[in-house]
Parts: sequence; structure tokens; C-alpha cells
Amino acid sequence: MERHTKHLVWDWNGTLFHDIDAVVGATNAAFAEIGLEPITLARYRELYCVPVPLFYERLMGRMPTDAEWLVMDEAFHRHYSEHRLRCALADGVDGLLANWLAGGGSQSILSMFGHEELIPLVRGFGIESHFLRVDGRRGPSGGGKSADMVRHLAALESVDPGRTVVIGDAVDDAVAARHAGARAVLYTGGSHSRVSLEAAGAGVPIVDSLAEAVEVAARLAA
Repeated sequence: MERHTKHLVWDWNGTLFHDIDAVVGATNAAFAEIGLEPITLARYRELYCVPVPLFYERLMGRMPTDAEWLVMDEAFHRHYSEHRLRCALADGVDGLLANWLAGGGSQSILSMFGHEELIPLVRGFGIESHFLRVDGRRGPSGGGKSADMVRHLAALESVDPGRTVVIGDAVDDAVAARHAGARAVLYTGGSHSRVSLEAAGAGVPIVDSLAEAVEVAARLAA
């Protein structure tokens, strides 16, 4: 089977889908249910990490109990479902996706957002046809995506991981890319601050726009 010369794996939340305000709003609503103080966007970006219980540990000074985690996780997803209705694709996404295809590349989505919710959301924005594959989380929430990235790329028989670049907004995107034999470019418009993203290592470019992310990815995949 012929392999595409270059491939992008896009993250969804905080990358293609500009939902960071919804995420922080839902996080604060979840915190309120167990008596925690709300946090700012800057504080969220400073502390956020996966697995998500470790993020809560950074905020609480201890690991949440199993009961607290269940309450916060359920509350987050319930409130996020309401907040995300006011969110849209990141600026310029439609053009970036179309131009990448026009330049001979392929692309897909791998997200830790629930698969059954992700598919109609992507379809609703009219961009599903741009992707070879769209995969969301099929197991419990809160974990990393390394194993999912390996499975995702393995399912794309026409894609060479060595010519693949992951574009995401979290250090975990770079970890997952490395685990699967791909490269990564990290974007500051989502869940992490630039300082937090630097934890991914010196070999991972950090950019402030998705347009720049695609430009850098094109060079990495060449």
C-alpha cells in the first residue's frame, strides 16, 4: 500500500476546538462541588497535567480520594457539556486543514474526548471529510494517550509514523508522539502555558498559532 509522505495527527480539545474557557469553567464548577476555590486560566495552564488526578493533587496538596475523583470527574463532564456549546473551532482551522490536504498530506484526529461525543461534534463542524480517521477516548477518562496513539497510527496503514507530526496543546501529546515513533509540535493556545510545555524537552517546538504549528510540522515531516 502506498504511504502518504506526511501526516498530521491533530489533538481536538484546546487545539482544533478552542474550548479552554469551557474547560476552566467546568473545572471550577467541579471544584465547587467539593468545596475547592476556583482557579484562573493562568493557574490552570501552569498546573495542568495528565493523568488528571495528578492535576488535582497539585491543586489540593494531596491526591483526591476515589470518591472525590468520581464526583469531580462526573461534575466536570456534566458542566463541560453545557459550556462547550458556546465554543468554536480555533481561528483559521478550515483553511489549514484544506491547505494541508491540497499540499499532498494526510491528517487524522486523536482525542481523549469521549469517542461517541467526538464524532458528531467533528461532523457538525463540517470538517470530518478532511481526516483519514477520527478517534476519541473509548475507556475511562483522566489518563494519557500514549497507548491510544500507537493504536491510532497502527490503524492508519498508509501512514508512516516517522513522517508523522502530532499537533497538540499538552505535554502528553509530545509524550504520546514519542511513544509511537512520531514527532510533535505544541501549541500555547490550549491547556498549557509556554513554560509548562517546555517540560516536553528541547527537541519539541512550541508555537503560538496553529498556522505556525503546521509550518513547523511540514518541515519536521519532510
